[in-house]
Amino acid sequence: MSIKNILNYSVLFFLIIITSCKNKEGKKAVTSIVNFDNVQGFYLKNINEALIYIDSLAMFPPESKEAKSLFTELRTAFKKAEPYASYLNPEVGHRANGPALPILTDDTQRVLEPIGLQKIEESIYDGGVANDIYQEEIRLTKGLLFVLKKNIENRKLNPQRFFIATHQQLFRIISLGVSGFDTPVSHLGINESSISLESLQFVYENSIQSIIKSKNEALDLEFLKNISKAISFINKNNDFDTFDRYTFIRDYMNPITRNWVAIRKESDIWKPVNTTPFNFDAPTFFDKNSFNTTFFTQPNNRNPSTKQIELGKKLFFDEKLSANNSMSCATCHQPDKAYSDGLVTSNDNTGNKLQRNTPTLINTLFQQNFFLDGRSQTLNDQISSVFNNKQEFNTNVHQFSDKILTDTTYVKLFKDAFGEVPKKNIEVIKAISSYISTLNGFDSKFDKNMRAEENTFTDEEKLGVNLFMGKALCATCHFMPLTNGTVPPFFKETEKEVIGVPETAQNKKLDDDLGFYWRYKSDLHYGMFKTPTVRNADLTAPYMHNGVYETLEQVLDFYNKGGGAGLGFELPHQTLPFDNLELTDKEQKAIIAYIKTLNDVPEDNY
Repeated sequence: MSIKNILNYSVLFFLIIITSCKNKEGKKAVTSIVNFDNVQGFYLKNINEALIYIDSLAMFPPESKEAKSLFTELRTAFKKAEPYASYLNPEVGHRANGPALPILTDDTQRVLEPIGLQKIEESIYDGGVANDIYQEEIRLTKGLLFVLKKNIENRKLNPQRFFIATHQQLFRIISLGVSGFDTPVSHLGINESSISLESLQFVYENSIQSIIKSKNEALDLEFLKNISKAISFINKNNDFDTFDRYTFIRDYMNPITRNWVAIRKESDIWKPVNTTPFNFDAPTFFDKNSFNTTFFTQPNNRNPSTKQIELGKKLFFDEKLSANNSMSCATCHQPDKAYSDGLVTSNDNTGNKLQRNTPTLINTLFQQNFFLDGRSQTLNDQISSVFNNKQEFNTNVHQFSDKILTDTTYVKLFKDAFGEVPKKNIEVIKAISSYISTLNGFDSKFDKNMRAEENTFTDEEKLGVNLFMGKALCATCHFMPLTNGTVPPFFKETEKEVIGVPETAQNKKLDDDLGFYWRYKSDLHYGMFKTPTVRNADLTAPYMHNGVYETLEQVLDFYNKGGGAGLGFELPHQTLPFDNLELTDKEQKAIIAYIKTLNDVPEDNY
């Protein structure tokens, strides 16, 4: 046998040993032969192309047809690079492709003018911007892209980064791409969803496909077929206003995400971590356990015991927690009212009116700030504020009130939960927070239909969800599927918006509640409030921070007219588009019909 043949047989034998080994060492060997260089090169190539396109964009005035064409190419290149680029640097990634809104810096209190692709999009498609300002927008956005490029160059792609980045991009398609959040003026997001899927196919085929084909060829074929079908669906009707998001997500995207979970498991090169917002084993983004509650929970209160939750429930309903024995958490958050209270504004501990309307507690865990003005950063802090508030519990967080121990069952509950009866209310607050964190509902008619467990959506409800995610622009603030303002796919901040809520339902005068203005005293934040969830909205009237509207019809009418600015109020920093949405009566009714499918008050398991 020749030396050449001996070497060939040796190499073949070595590869067989590596790929066939079944023990732990074998798994490590399989991991080692997955080469992500082509995928990393793909991301780097496209961020470089984005830099080339943005340079070319600077050569043409914003109103030119060349500018629109180059902007489309720029965004195409960015979307291909986005999974890894934004995974590595979420802040810069979001700035590069986030809302075209000014930002107030925490440290210097400077107002930074909006930059990024969405600001350039406004300048090109809306016009009316001076060339020097336009050139500065391009220059600063190029700087962001350059930072993203250096990140891709310097940080090697590995299985964990690959799978998390891909998961985030799949989520972007349903929450940011097809909703118009990414491209609010040009509406390129529908076509860009096709680009993201094509990119997914490329990175799959150039990384782990060989493993999947060797283990489960049927899964490989099904995955590629489902990507092809989803792309074909987009290409057949990519008009923003008429695109069928309900069908696209339910029948085309969900099969892809189910496949992707199966592919990750079949590859066996990465075990999911518990430090992200996602449960990577959930087959769709609409499952009951799609979100990782640990990520949203304060570190010192994670993984509470059943006993701690049971104690928290009992405390939640106990009026002896308040100084004058007049209030419990359930006073304002009543289970039979979807954990709200049905009042315009809640009552204080003397029966007088508080300042604001009470929001639901269902799914409240999935936020990054609390109270409508965002003054608490954690759920525990929010509960502590209720204890300290003279108009509410009016007690001391650092001094345990033993009057609740007149109910002797507490002694055992505290010992079971914490090992002892506490000397401070900190454990009381932890227990209540743990109970509230169980009040999550993702089993509504909408969820069941999206998971294809039911097929009960009416034509009106389908129209409603498509409008909610499209023409009505609801989902650009109430992000799918949580429908609150916690910004995907990183979920590190909950948006606050200036929408111009009136003082009365006659819509004649702007409400004088300053909202988030308290924090920095900046005009940017005048009348700014946290974006709440739309889930269970049908059960939690009246609406808005001041309870001004009694019905969903009034709320839809307000948004349809363009918010406060559309009503004629002086609101230079309104974050809601000023334009009349031009929703017909039929369309508004359809949106309300859809909102009613989001009802889901969780059953009490404790």
